[in-house]
Amino acid sequence: MAWTFLSRLLAGKPRQRPDLHVVVFTRETCPLCDEAWKLLRGYQNRYGFTLEAIDIDTSPNLVDEHGEWVPVVVVNGQVRFRGHVNEVLLQRLLDAP
Repeated sequence: MAWTFLSRLLAGKPRQRPDLHVVVFTRETCPLCDEAWKLLRGYQNRYGFTLEAIDIDTSPNLVDEHGEWVPVVVVNGQVRFRGHVNEVLLQRLLDAP
């Protein structure tokens, strides 16, 4: 296991993560949402996970659920980030077995 990680690190090629489904709950006029989306798109290109955006303003239920706390980033059904994506924690999540 350690050898595989080391060889990927030296090769500069991250492990692909098609097992991850990332949903970003967003709003149209949200600069933090734009920032989060841009960051996640960059990681998606490297790790190959599924990335989806949902505008909460399209559903009153989503507005009630998330309010002003956007972006909300959900990974495999679990809320991981609200308002800001912590890049260090995102990297740990992507590198986890």
